[in-house]
Amino acid sequence: MGMNVSSGGGAEPDVMVDINTTPLIDVMLVLLIMLIITIPIQTHAIKMNLPVGNPPPPLTQPEVVQIDIDFDGTTTWNGVLVPDRAALEAKLSQVAATPVQAEIHLRPNKLVPYKDVAEVMASAQRLGATKIGLIGNEQYMQ
Repeated sequence: MGMNVSSGGGAEPDVMVDINTTPLIDVMLVLLIMLIITIPIQTHAIKMNLPVGNPPPPLTQPEVVQIDIDFDGTTTWNGVLVPDRAALEAKLSQVAATPVQAEIHLRPNKLVPYKDVAEVMASAQRLGATKIGLIGNEQYMQ
């Protein structure tokens, strides 16, 4: 180990320009601990009366309507070709008018443009068909 010893004379010692960060770190740790202590514990609870046991199965199975949209935009209703959008909307309005609506299973092809699928879903929503779902999504998984 060596030691710097000035060799006499009136040479001024070098000024240390480093900042001592230890007190700053201590202050920050104290502030952090105080912040953690003062934060209230989140104990919000909502009381709900949930049913006990399994619900009984429905007495009748709902009717299911299968709408397929092919890659070129052709639409089929339960396997029967729908010629145009007006015919599809007429069938959707019949489903929406029934007191117990049928479930609409919409199955688009993987290559169909999103515009065609969105038009069918928008028509169903506009006409009041509420039970609609997309099926066959496993073809999009990789």
